[in-house]
Amino acid sequence: MELLTWAFLGGIVGAALMDITETYAAKIGITSGVNIALVGRWFAYLLRGKFIHASILNTQPLQHEVRMGWAFHILIGGGGVALLYPLFFQVTELAFPNSHLLGGMLFGLATSLLPWFILLPSFGWGFFGRNGPKGSNALLASTLSHIPYGLGVGAVIAAGAY
Repeated sequence: MELLTWAFLGGIVGAALMDITETYAAKIGITSGVNIALVGRWFAYLLRGKFIHASILNTQPLQHEVRMGWAFHILIGGGGVALLYPLFFQVTELAFPNSHLLGGMLFGLATSLLPWFILLPSFGWGFFGRNGPKGSNALLASTLSHIPYGLGVGAVIAAGAY
């Protein structure tokens, strides 16, 4: 159980590192087109039973969607998804990597699949976000931001669990 706690905390740290990376990437023109309000809007509609939007940009905004976006991003997208890292090794009975930094980085890259195949298509932007807002490059932006996410997960597990 302790390992899961460290992974969850690592996911929160990783989510913060992801946000920092996205901020700097946007300054050099690399953006996914996703913002926290859209995440909150998607999550709020998900709770109402609507998973897929023709275009999330044209979906009616909801009250408190920014707060909902932050809550989803940090607690579920960050901490919750990070639980998959130790659970993968427990379920498969594979040995944990010698370096959680490397393991975390690879995990972070693997989590790029989540926006590519779940979030962005449900926004109405297609796989990899190829139909996203003009000027966005969700494939590159999400890959870049998920690497520090995974490093955060790995670093906290390495520091806390062992």
